[in-house]
Amino acid sequence: MPAQILESEAPTQNATPEVNRRSANFSPSIWGDQFLSYASNKESNIETEQHLREFKAEVNTMLKAPVEKLSQKLDLIDNILRLGVFRHFENEIHEILQQIHNNSYVNCDDLESDDELYTVALRFRLLRQQGYQVSCNVFRKFMDYDGNFKESLIEDVPGLLSLYEATHLRTHGEELLDDALTFTSTHLESATRHSLNPLVMKQVTHALYQPLWKGVTRLEARHHLSAYPDHNSHNETLLNFAKLDFNLLQQVHQKELSDIARWWKDLDFANKLPFARDRVVECYFWTLGVYFEPQYHFGRTTFCKVIAMTSIIDDIYDVYGTLEEAELFTEAIERWDISAMDILPEYMKICYQALLDVYREMEEKLAIEGNLYAIHYARESMKIQVRAYFREAKWFHQKYTPTLDEYMSLALVTSGYFMLATISFLGMGDIVTRDSFEWLFNSPKIVKASELVGRLMDDMASHKFEQKRGHVASAVECYMKEYGVTEEEAKVALTKQVDDAWKVINEELLKINTIPRPLLLRVLNLSRVIEVVYKNEDGYTHAGGVLKGFVASMLIKPVPI
Repeated sequence: MPAQILESEAPTQNATPEVNRRSANFSPSIWGDQFLSYASNKESNIETEQHLREFKAEVNTMLKAPVEKLSQKLDLIDNILRLGVFRHFENEIHEILQQIHNNSYVNCDDLESDDELYTVALRFRLLRQQGYQVSCNVFRKFMDYDGNFKESLIEDVPGLLSLYEATHLRTHGEELLDDALTFTSTHLESATRHSLNPLVMKQVTHALYQPLWKGVTRLEARHHLSAYPDHNSHNETLLNFAKLDFNLLQQVHQKELSDIARWWKDLDFANKLPFARDRVVECYFWTLGVYFEPQYHFGRTTFCKVIAMTSIIDDIYDVYGTLEEAELFTEAIERWDISAMDILPEYMKICYQALLDVYREMEEKLAIEGNLYAIHYARESMKIQVRAYFREAKWFHQKYTPTLDEYMSLALVTSGYFMLATISFLGMGDIVTRDSFEWLFNSPKIVKASELVGRLMDDMASHKFEQKRGHVASAVECYMKEYGVTEEEAKVALTKQVDDAWKVINEELLKINTIPRPLLLRVLNLSRVIEVVYKNEDGYTHAGGVLKGFVASMLIKPVPI
């Protein structure tokens, strides 16, 4: 379809005075100045923080206390993880799971492993989530002589649900878990069409929509906080601790977003660059998906500003800029110097100046921390990003439709996930080294897989909207043309590639031992965010949809105490 045309409002320096430009007609921000007024209320938090410390001590005691059955300890750990308070008990949980993995856990009267599907699957999932190698053969006891899962399991909805969640940590070659996913999905979906108790129905419906392993941690915590009180066996102390922790941390995030919203408002991009998406609040949601923990303030602030600037740059290349202007901007980024602004049209100068300012702030902070070398990697990753944007822009202007392989080699870069992974490392403190960045710049499998998840989820959700305004062919169009299939058939095939990429991510999390696990989790979290934001729609571009509710639950509404 032909691109929509918008005549530029005013002549720009170093550009043709009258230029026909595309427009995506992006909707404006739905938030206005709502987040400008948030501030930390430290006085009222003193008493709350005291209660938090008391509850934490009690939960710690529970973790160390003997139990009759191992399943009780596993349930406690699972709820701590689901409620988003794992960071408070990381060492204690690691020690318990290590003992369970080594079959040396003796802090319960029943030393035998529980033969219930629920417990076996929960143990498998918790250990894999923490990076322990566990064989999927533990599930063979639940299969018949023909290698199929026993029909008797169909009535065990809690067991099916536990196995379903475990299957999302599967790797290549684990056909047993592939079969388990099909088996559990089929029968859980069937169960929702029958009378289930309301709590179980809520659990099953949510899990089928959003598997825990692929969910945004903070968002899943908010969901579990609403469901956990309905559990007959819920622990009131743990619940109260998690509620207070969520609300206190929400105030930290609100204050950060308030500062970022003020920075964004001062830039006045909504008026100066009206063709671009105004999505700084959504960028902060993205950021919280990568790291929400309080100690990562610098990381969050930096990451949010970079992703917000990247969104503007993306729209310059994709929507507004001419090919000649895109070439000038690419050259300016390569030079990375304030004097390069002289070659740019006025609207690009605004963006370029803001970008240099963000990276200068970053550089000053890194210098104070003694990690100044990292700024090189930050800049280089942005240069790689912009080169890819420019090449994609040339394809569009030349009306070139690449082969699928040709498209993917470039589109993995334009997904932004390599650049964002680089920026996410900057905020991780002393565990980041030159070797960490060198590893990242050598195209590790886990990063390539994360890029693939990001690119294909984005393309499948957004390609129709993008093609209407005029855009280079997406993976969907490339696949349809190359294989002569329908859009629906293309999406089925591409979804299979996304599933395979998740298997690679899971494999690498179990294999890699030369890179600190907290760094690997940033890459995992980037994949999780894309799964959530682009599951059924382009939630970033069309921010008034499902993402609006996610932002509200994480950043506006406190948990009722």
